[in-house]
Amino acid sequence: MPGETRSIGQVLAQLKADFPDITISKIRFLEDEGLLSPQRAPSGYRRYVSSDIERLRYILTVQKDHYLPLKVIREHLDMMDRGLAPPSLETPKPQLSAVPEEPRPAAAPEQPQRPQPKPPLRMSRAELLEASGLSEPALIELERQMLVLPRRGTNFYGREAVTIAVAARKLAEFGIDARHLRAFKMAAEREVGVIEQAIAPHRRRHGRSKEMGQEVTSIVIHVHAALMRMAMDR
Repeated sequence: MPGETRSIGQVLAQLKADFPDITISKIRFLEDEGLLSPQRAPSGYRRYVSSDIERLRYILTVQKDHYLPLKVIREHLDMMDRGLAPPSLETPKPQLSAVPEEPRPAAAPEQPQRPQPKPPLRMSRAELLEASGLSEPALIELERQMLVLPRRGTNFYGREAVTIAVAARKLAEFGIDARHLRAFKMAAEREVGVIEQAIAPHRRRHGRSKEMGQEVTSIVIHVHAALMRMAMDR
């Protein structure tokens, strides 16, 4: 029916057969990246019309079949929004050589490369407010709760401050304010204490202090996310 809307769960069920890897988190990520703009019901829940679903289907298709990065997909969507047809995407066909090639010696296996760390972020207070969409009073309250602070010895905010500020704005729509986030911060500090106590003997034996801590923390973050999802499903 024209004008009919669907919930994010219904959209997921509709597209799951064609895109088995799709999740609610991925749909929300695409929205955060500005590629989707579903309606919001008075309750705050997302509602998707047919054009939103077709837009999502296009995004998932070019990601799956052509491995396009989000930047290129955004350019295609901008063209579609202006009434233009996006560039045609043809699956490249393998080219057969007219003359058989000489067999080449096997190349030495490439060593796996570690992902390069993201460059440090430096944002002024005004830039942080603009990037996060927070109001000045909301940022003041986050600072009062010691949740968002400038980098030590500077007046600039780093990547973690931006992440928390953006999350705080979004969570405020569901009634989760700085006081609740303060409880999350205290829980995180307790978890860090458990990690540091557990790996202390390994640090003394192997000496990989910072690297080991980062590796274990990354694993614990995944465990924490899985435990949260399990708890929410009960």
